[in-house]
Amino acid sequence: MNLREEIENIYNQLTKGQQKVAKYLVENPRDFAVKSASEIGDHVGVSETTVIRFCYSIKFTGFSELQKMVREQLLNTKSSLGRYFSDKLELAEQPYFFAKVMEQDCQHIHETIQNIKEKDFSRAIEKLVKADTVYVSGVRTSFSAASWLAFTLRLARGNVHLFRPDTDDLLLTLSEMKERSTLISISFHRYLKETVKIAQLAKEQGAFVIGITGSPVAPIREYADILFQICSSENSTIDSAPVLFSFLNAMVAGVTIHDHKQFEKRKGQYEKLDGDYFFT
Repeated sequence: MNLREEIENIYNQLTKGQQKVAKYLVENPRDFAVKSASEIGDHVGVSETTVIRFCYSIKFTGFSELQKMVREQLLNTKSSLGRYFSDKLELAEQPYFFAKVMEQDCQHIHETIQNIKEKDFSRAIEKLVKADTVYVSGVRTSFSAASWLAFTLRLARGNVHLFRPDTDDLLLTLSEMKERSTLISISFHRYLKETVKIAQLAKEQGAFVIGITGSPVAPIREYADILFQICSSENSTIDSAPVLFSFLNAMVAGVTIHDHKQFEKRKGQYEKLDGDYFFT
């Protein structure tokens, strides 16, 4: 049994209390390796019985058996960078290395397609089209994707704002959010508290939150109205990037097709600019 995959597979069938336990396990495996079930329950805010029932739900006889599996699996996993290097090292032993890497990207894209529900995608596109303002949040490894999405989406519909933690007044920006605002929050391992906090505050302001992440039990899930899982949590964050950009491209395409009249209007405005002044 792959413990992390098993948790992800049954997460939606768990009770709210058991989901808290599952989320804490994925984020803090070391605590499960050394603490008792009652201590875990106290920290998460649930009863010891809930912790034990969580163990039963993932087919363990009790907490001690789960604890043993945690020690064997979660604490001995390679880092994201380590997984990336070991995967590529295997491909390097074969001819046409570049082709093998790109084929691996294609495989990850196909795997992600299976994770995406069409009704969720359609709902997200509808919210992006109808929103007065769209906000995009993503820092560190997610910033390049967030920047590309904000720039490209702005061409398609306008009124798109990219959070820039180094220059933006976060509280001022959040105070401008309202019910007809939509936030796209891109959050991958390691999950930064800042990204999650922005999603939480946006939700409290009444904004619709679209979460894009690498795991169905990522912290952003708690505040996302729709959650899109990109790749498997077993993939490195680096390997998730090609898949992420492919999915973001699908989102932009969805916006342009859903509201093609608005896109044609935006395109006309863009083409009126004196391109000779800006480009060589």
